[in-house]
Parts: sequence; C-alpha cells; structure tokens
Amino acid sequence: MATRRVKLTFPSDLITEPLIYELGKKFEIISNIRRADVRESIGWVVLELKGDESEIDSGVEWMRLAGVRVDPISGDVIEG
Repeated sequence: MATRRVKLTFPSDLITEPLIYELGKKFEIISNIRRADVRESIGWVVLELKGDESEIDSGVEWMRLAGVRVDPISGDVIEG
C-alpha cells in the first residue's frame, strides 16, 4: 500500500462540495486529514492518502479535473 501526502486548495465555489468524501467513494483510497483551514474565499486541506499507487494517481487527477489545486508535500506535517 502506497502513502502520499498532498495539499488540496479549494477555490471558493468548491469549498462546500464534499469532494474528499467523493474521493474515498470513487477510488480505493483512505484519506487522513492532517491539517486544514477553511474560509469563505478559499480552503485548503493537507491529506495523507493511502492505497494502490494507480488509485492515488487516478484520485489526484480526478481532484485536479474538478478544479482543486493539488500540491505534493514531503515530511510529516504534524511533527514538522
């Protein structure tokens, strides 16, 4: 099982959409929220994704196509 950490940045029109929930339903991916900040104009979430590499790739691409900015993160976001 592969693990990848990503930062998802949501524009204002997608903040209220349940995209992280849909990510887990559409793809065989387990998501763990590590950090988040949601405001009226923008929101971001740092997720740890676990699953097959191909499923993670497909899920990340699906998020990009939905209009979410996806950036890779290295290291442990909680411990520094």
